[in-house]
Formats: sequence, structure tokens, C-alpha cells
Amino acid sequence: MGLRLGGVVVDATDLDRLARFWSGLLGLEVTRREQDWISLGRHFALQRVPEPKTAKNRVHVDLVADDFPEAVARAAVLGATAVGEMHENLWQVWQDPEGNEFCICVS
Repeated sequence: MGLRLGGVVVDATDLDRLARFWSGLLGLEVTRREQDWISLGRHFALQRVPEPKTAKNRVHVDLVADDFPEAVARAAVLGATAVGEMHENLWQVWQDPEGNEFCICVS
């Protein structure tokens, strides 16, 4: 029996807000929409949950940028917040508008 990664799902209390953020950041179109679910592209989705985020994520997404300055500028314009400084001149931790952590990495 083989297993494969089907995708990444991010919890959200405001699906539309996070769909606009992640769609704008990753350049992905909405491919499926239900009351409590939005798929962006083939492997990224948002799932409505009743509770807000309260603690650090145990799993996060690493995004590799072809143009790091442009990627972090776009993240900020879309509503992301940087968490601290660059690490080893290779990556920086960010939070989406609901506080979910992700990293933007130098390619």
C-alpha cells in the first residue's frame, strides 16, 4: 500500500478572507467551493473551523521564492505579518491574516 501527499489544508474562521490572501500570494484560482471548504489549485485548501488559532502551528508551509524581496512585499500587501528577522539569510517566518505561520525561503 502506497501513500502520497494529497495536499495541504489550512484552518480558517473567515474562508473568503484567507482565500483572497492565499490565492493572491500563490497565484492559485479557486477550483472548488463549498460552505466550509475552498480548494485553491490542486493541492491547497482552506477549511472553516469554529475556533480562532491560539497557539503556534505544529506544521507549516515553506514557500520558495524566485524573487525573495518581491515575495515578501506581496505577502505584506496581502495582509501577512513578518515574525522576526531573516534566519541564516535563507528564510523568514510569516503569519497569514489569521495567524497561521508559514516561511518564505530564498530559492
